[in-house]
Amino acid sequence: MDNESQQEPILKLTNIHKSFGGVHALAGVNFELRPGEIHGLVGENGAGKSTLVKTITGVHQIDAGEMFFNGEPVTISNPSVAQNLGIAAIYQEASLFPDLDIAENIFMGRQPVRGPIRTMAWREMYKLAAEPLEALGMDLDPRSRVRGLTIAQLQMVEVAKALSANARVLIMDEPTSALTLHEVADLFRIVRQLRDAGTSIIFITHRLDEVFELADRVTVLRDGHYVGTHGVKDVSRDELIRMMVGRTLDDLFPKMEVEQGEVILRVEGLTRVGMFEDVSFELHRGEILGMAGLVGAMRTDVAKAIFGVEPAESGTIHVDGQEAKIENPNDAMSVGIAYVPEDRQQHGLVLPLNLTSNISLPILQRFAKSGWIDQAAETQDAREQATQMDVRAAGLWQRARELSGGNQQKLVLAKWLGTRPRILILDEPTRGIDVGTKAAVHELMSHLASEGLAILMISSELPEILGMSDRILVMCEGRLTGNFARDEATQETIMAAATARILEHVIDAA
Repeated sequence: MDNESQQEPILKLTNIHKSFGGVHALAGVNFELRPGEIHGLVGENGAGKSTLVKTITGVHQIDAGEMFFNGEPVTISNPSVAQNLGIAAIYQEASLFPDLDIAENIFMGRQPVRGPIRTMAWREMYKLAAEPLEALGMDLDPRSRVRGLTIAQLQMVEVAKALSANARVLIMDEPTSALTLHEVADLFRIVRQLRDAGTSIIFITHRLDEVFELADRVTVLRDGHYVGTHGVKDVSRDELIRMMVGRTLDDLFPKMEVEQGEVILRVEGLTRVGMFEDVSFELHRGEILGMAGLVGAMRTDVAKAIFGVEPAESGTIHVDGQEAKIENPNDAMSVGIAYVPEDRQQHGLVLPLNLTSNISLPILQRFAKSGWIDQAAETQDAREQATQMDVRAAGLWQRARELSGGNQQKLVLAKWLGTRPRILILDEPTRGIDVGTKAAVHELMSHLASEGLAILMISSELPEILGMSDRILVMCEGRLTGNFARDEATQETIMAAATARILEHVIDAA
């Protein structure tokens, strides 16, 4: 055994468990971070990466397991405990105060003071703030307001903040997702510089090429479970993909074989500058067309453009062979398109309203008579839709916020199926719901497809994509990079297509 493998971990987590309302976010997770190493942490969406980070930083408290820091058992009961240990985290969204200057942000909560009345030592603070900025090679004035800084500069301020607090463990959560190639190269230089100075870094990314370029070791999580840890030199990209997605398909995916009809939706050259470009595909009656991709692939943005929430700037949408001018959701609904959004609570439901009001919201005009709502007809329609979707509630009067996550999802489906669509866009249709409800939603999808409904299903869960799709599109960084028939698609081919453009950028940069 070499000296490196004999190092005592600075951070060690053993058999960590964390549940939220019966959902096991972490189930027996192990993790070790050595002094002065860059440790990649990877896994699909929902694998447990963010929950693990929040237990390390004290945002969440573990239900079971042990945590050690420098060989000593610790209880990280809140973020202050983590900070005192020397643990800092940098998230995708910067947690800085935009109207304060850089120095104030760096020393927030621990500003230097002087004198018996403890007045702010401004000159000392600006001098101290300049030191980590200079060490990082950043030409930033500590007196500058944070508002107006680029994303890369905001991240560097976060790093400077961690350095000024003498952070020994630095967690970076998807730090490159919004950076240019040049900015990524600068970030990597700084990360290596920190490692060489003895800082231990947990680097979370969905871009596997970054793992192989930057990390010393990599740990894989899957469905909240620990899969394994390997030296980056000892594992291949394909092996890492198999570790991330190695699940079997079972009766969770009751896919029916349906004879597909003619093309009902044709999208050609759909483009929204800075978001997605030249997206073209066809959707047939009776088809479930899966759309896969990683975080930042812009799948939801394409769906919003088709439904008119955020219209595309160029390209065309044809429904039944006729070009459809879709500038808002009413235009989309008028040609038979319905959209079940990813966030059911923020965008799918009006939580203070009852079941009837939520279900009838998109179709109120159907019950309007001489300026009045026919409440009896509205209630009867809502009852039929809720019964068809098996929404479990105390009654139609119950508020949406009082339902379980699974029943809220059924309610959103009931709401949009009530518009009698011909094309249904489902964005993450089973995210955050229990296994039984997932199977019920999948069974409904198969049934709807068998009746001729065309479904575009966006999902980050590869088993769901493989189990329910007749055909699979793959997006990466706003472009379509794969189109697979059901019998051609595998977890490995989809993941390869989902990282194709990322790999191209790395090769071009080299």
